[in-house]
Amino acid sequence: MDKILDSVDWEKSELIPVIAQDYQTNEVLMLAYMNREAMKLTLEKKTAHYFSRSRQRMWQKGESSGNFQIVKDILIDCDNDTLVLKIDQVGGAACHTGRKSCFFTNLLSNEVDEDINLEATANYSISDKLYHTIQERKLSCDPSASYVASLMHKGDNAILKKVIEEAGEFCFAVKDNDEEEIIKEAADLAFHVLVALGDKGINPDRIKQELARREGTSGIDEKNSRKNDDAKRLKTETD
Repeated sequence: MDKILDSVDWEKSELIPVIAQDYQTNEVLMLAYMNREAMKLTLEKKTAHYFSRSRQRMWQKGESSGNFQIVKDILIDCDNDTLVLKIDQVGGAACHTGRKSCFFTNLLSNEVDEDINLEATANYSISDKLYHTIQERKLSCDPSASYVASLMHKGDNAILKKVIEEAGEFCFAVKDNDEEEIIKEAADLAFHVLVALGDKGINPDRIKQELARREGTSGIDEKNSRKNDDAKRLKTETD
């Protein structure tokens, strides 16, 4: 296995692009990235593992959706810095949208493949679905036709004003002890926090990772550790 891993020019980059291609039709399904550990896991498990730049962690394709990629073959390019995985796509959808391929938009003709398998998206979390939708609105929607795009077009102040507004309404609902309103206002607040995260390109999975990191640590210890970090940072800046 080490010989195969050493075939990649890791000195050029710790992350290399990987194209996933249907092993029967040769259709290009998606592009992702691998580091050495992701490639090692792919070789060991015979299923595609990647390193997510937005989540900043290793992930197995299909870990949320169940749409795993069974690796049939691995090809490397002439520069030893790009891979092609010949894969069998379980569930028939490589894309989080439920489409067979992530490449479903033709920029020249402006045509979009609308063949979507909704079953393939059933196991994604609502936060993941919302985040991807927010990213799509951010990149391709007219601000006059999309609430999310309009907020992002106006910039940080507009986005943060809504976060503060929704936080206030959530607090009033809690103060009033109105269960239905608490739920609705919490949903509004969560949505606008996701918009703010999406605007900065921060995947909500990284928030989950941070919460997992804090598990078993008291709130007092966590606050003290941050104060110590801030003090060290201030000392470094003033030295």
